[in-house]
Amino acid sequence: MAALQTRFFWTSSLVKHSSRTTQRTSLHCRNSLVPHSSWILHNRPLCLSSGHKTQETQPQEAERPAKKLFRELVSEHRAAIAQCITLVESTHRAKQAQARELLAEILAYLRKKTTENHGIPPSFRIGLTGPPGAGKSTFIEAFGKQLTEAGHKVAVLAVDPSSSYSGGSLLGDKTRMPELTRDMRAYIRASPTSGSLGGVARNTNDAIVVCEGAGFDIILVETVGVGQSEYAVADMVDMLLLLVPPAGGDELQGIKRGIVEKVDLILVTKADGELKIPSRRVKTEYTSALKLMRKRSAVWSPKVMQVSAVTKTGLTEAWDAMSEYRNIMVKYDLLLPKRSKQHRIWMWNHIRDNIMDIFRCHPDIGPELPRMEAEVDQGRITSGMAADILLGRFRARMSWHDNDL
Repeated sequence: MAALQTRFFWTSSLVKHSSRTTQRTSLHCRNSLVPHSSWILHNRPLCLSSGHKTQETQPQEAERPAKKLFRELVSEHRAAIAQCITLVESTHRAKQAQARELLAEILAYLRKKTTENHGIPPSFRIGLTGPPGAGKSTFIEAFGKQLTEAGHKVAVLAVDPSSSYSGGSLLGDKTRMPELTRDMRAYIRASPTSGSLGGVARNTNDAIVVCEGAGFDIILVETVGVGQSEYAVADMVDMLLLLVPPAGGDELQGIKRGIVEKVDLILVTKADGELKIPSRRVKTEYTSALKLMRKRSAVWSPKVMQVSAVTKTGLTEAWDAMSEYRNIMVKYDLLLPKRSKQHRIWMWNHIRDNIMDIFRCHPDIGPELPRMEAEVDQGRITSGMAADILLGRFRARMSWHDNDL
């Protein structure tokens, strides 16, 4: 028994001694082996495992937002499409600078694809316009589904009118396209006009470029319900379609100059049920009216066709006519020159819009605007006289600035 107690005491003492030795060794390691914090900040960390060399990590430059968006766009990320269109529609100066960088990347990418395609653009831009109630959205729903089932990728840019009082817009075109909205080969974007005239938004042209960069080969641009003189969409698409309802007036409406002179194909909608006979009559009247107009192109004559989005009647024939038009434009090398002319037109449109902002914010004009408006309201001067006075001051200021230069 005494021997057991002596052995237990000896073992306990040994354990306590080992514990104290371990603690002192650990404290000594912390004080001597572990470097000071200031040494850590100024020296590279040591690699603890043998056989490996220390590697110096170079700091990577952060990717620019526009470059990142472009990379995601060409990779066909659907969220990137919405982000890019929102960016090009922004009026914030910093966002506009990013939008210009993004569009430059996309345009370079599209030029490369056009060159690889032997000078043929990879997309076909189609504008759809017509009076309110003509069935544009319903037609796009049926027509777009037919195109996606045939293997095409369809982007729909729908423009809704903005309120002249509140400035808001309903943006409800998607509610008329439930099937196309759920189609993964289609993309629908609704944008407000925001005061722009002509049936389209100011940045619709840039949104078309974004959709082309995302790989969509069919771009459908639906305008707001327009009248005879609103055809700005004709200057941003390859082919313009006019959709007219069966009860669209007599043949005199077709003879009137304006939007009918700009169209490449007229579709009489709602050619089913009780409206089938009236639609046939309207088709005959517009066909007669087109014969009285001067021919715009030497290689293409506008056609008039009947379609029904409900029964799908005439949709295949309408697409065949559009394909024929595109093939003719490509064959005679007219498609790219037409787009180049459109780009020049929209350049001047943007200049015109920005000049109005520059005029309003000019230091010599801005303070005078309330006084001149009051003079016009009180009938002391006419609106033309007020405009001449303000423009005269603006020109004088510009001339004085030029002389200083």
